[in-house]
Amino acid sequence: MTFKCAVCRETKPVHTDGGTGYSSHRDRKICYACCGRSDTRRMERGLPVLLYYHGGEVSNWPGTLKIKASYTKKGNHNIARTRTDVWFNFVGKRFHGTQYGEYCDILRHVKAIKA
Repeated sequence: MTFKCAVCRETKPVHTDGGTGYSSHRDRKICYACCGRSDTRRMERGLPVLLYYHGGEVSNWPGTLKIKASYTKKGNHNIARTRTDVWFNFVGKRFHGTQYGEYCDILRHVKAIKA
């Protein structure tokens, strides 16, 4: 099976190893490589993007965007029990995001900050 990426217009194979090989947005299939480029452009413009933090690395869902965290700080949270603040540099900017709880990789409130 294959699909045509709505961004790069290339025909790509549908993955069968746990992921589809595409993201679906408004009934448009976008290949993982284009997802990484889109996330990079959004960050360059200071727009929100959904990222994940695991093992010292910040990434997007398909892993086509990977950034080494430059600093982390773990603390307490009144509901989730723990909070991890993550700082990283990307596209010439410094970013900060927050992860809540021990069993969640989602990095919330990611935004560019002043260095």
